[in-house]
Amino acid sequence: MQKIEHIGIAVRSLSVSIPVFEKLLDSKCYKTEQVESEKVDTAFFQMGETKIELLESMEDNGVISKYIEKNGEGIHHIAFEVTDIQKEIDRLKKDGFRVLNESPKKGADNKLVCFLHPRSTNGVLIELCQSLTSP
Repeated sequence: MQKIEHIGIAVRSLSVSIPVFEKLLDSKCYKTEQVESEKVDTAFFQMGETKIELLESMEDNGVISKYIEKNGEGIHHIAFEVTDIQKEIDRLKKDGFRVLNESPKKGADNKLVCFLHPRSTNGVLIELCQSLTSP
């Protein structure tokens, strides 16, 4: 793993949260994106080499809605950048970590992603991210 790629924060409303984070970070949101496969709307902020990703559920019974219902708004996951996501998945599975998806899938911000089950990572939802664009 190379670095923390982003920190995902679950929010009820992007339209309410984007201005809050723009003021907090003294930085403009550089991108919003809908990830249909995850039923989530996202907004991104660049903070040095790391990003902040705000996540709003597109559905009342979506993963983010359920997370907020159970835990309230707040940090949802930490994402790490990797160069070969399948190699990392295989390595982590071999070392006993549980993956939530056996194969990488298309995520936000032009990335391939895979999540690790929080029960195998001390309660933290971990996302692996591989860029689909050349460096």
